[in-house]
Amino acid sequence: MTTTAAAKATYRVIDAYDHPHGGRILRLRLGRGEALGVKELKSGSMVATSPEGEEVRVRAHGFALFGGRPSDARLARTGRVDIHVEGEAARGVQPGWLVLGPT
Repeated sequence: MTTTAAAKATYRVIDAYDHPHGGRILRLRLGRGEALGVKELKSGSMVATSPEGEEVRVRAHGFALFGGRPSDARLARTGRVDIHVEGEAARGVQPGWLVLGPT
């Protein structure tokens, strides 16, 4: 798959739920590559891929602040991040999907 080769990092969706004000919160865990920085995550477009091969494009519009404010050091240390994504395509993203990005 050409998308994987172009991606800097691969994340696995470990939880996904509707945001109370629209969109979805995706809880991501780093799988391969180096953890992306906050600016890279927020400015880049990413591709979410289901276990069946369905692909949708997502873009982080912000971060969930459940565990504190995200920083580059925290992302590198923990490999986890909660992002807020919007759009009709993001509604179908579920735990077990892969997120590749930025592309």
